[in-house]
Amino acid sequence: MSKEKKLQKDAMRVLKETSRTFFIPINLLNPTLKMTVGSAYLCMRAIDEIEDHEMLDPDTKQYLLRSTRELLNESDFNEVAYQKLVKPYEAQLPEVTLRLGDWINVCPIEILDKVKESTGIMADGMAKWVQRNWVVKTKEDLDEYTYYVAGLVGVMLSDIWEWYNNTQTDRELAIGYGRGLQAVNMLRNQYEDADRGVNFLPEDWSREDMFQYAKANLQLADEYIKSIETKTILHFCKIPLALAKRTLKALDSGEEKMSRKDVETTVKEIIGE
Repeated sequence: MSKEKKLQKDAMRVLKETSRTFFIPINLLNPTLKMTVGSAYLCMRAIDEIEDHEMLDPDTKQYLLRSTRELLNESDFNEVAYQKLVKPYEAQLPEVTLRLGDWINVCPIEILDKVKESTGIMADGMAKWVQRNWVVKTKEDLDEYTYYVAGLVGVMLSDIWEWYNNTQTDRELAIGYGRGLQAVNMLRNQYEDADRGVNFLPEDWSREDMFQYAKANLQLADEYIKSIETKTILHFCKIPLALAKRTLKALDSGEEKMSRKDVETTVKEIIGE
């Protein structure tokens, strides 16, 4: 097996280990898009693991995130410098973070700058919110945070669709799509977040307000996919959206999450359209 093929196989393994939900739609893409979206997702997951890490202190998180942003801003990613950066924390950081350079290497060169740019902006935004201790006071705060951690994923995906076959999508709707998925996650994890002293609901909001925020942004996601004609891209976008809607319905009914069987049924329904 060539080094490139081994790296691609590794990327899909780590993707499956880090996100079973996103692995499903990514694995359904054709080989070019599968590796492009897979590597882009892993790049963003690499820095997300730093922001969410339970053992690292806030100063360390900010240092790692901002230093990674600087490396991503360079025309050529300096793998040696990155490994030097993460070396003192390699016992704490997961494989997906330690191998950021590998995920960059499996991304097609023609779209790599866009992936690095979005990931870098995300890293800087995450560092800012670590510094603010994730204190969300207003809807504007919530919009800003969800832009950095999820809206940027939508923007990056829109860049990938355009690069792949000139599929044109609205970037603002893409941000709404990301926000909608993130809001569902926030609702699902609200009580766990509270246990660690984090509350993403603005000061005057109830849980019902967050439900409405999620639903409004998922409506933007519905608008987003209307401009997509390529079947594999459409399936990719429909699956997380359908899962988010059904998760929201489950939460509204007092359930913690969807069952694995419900997830499988949802995916089969979309693929069979």
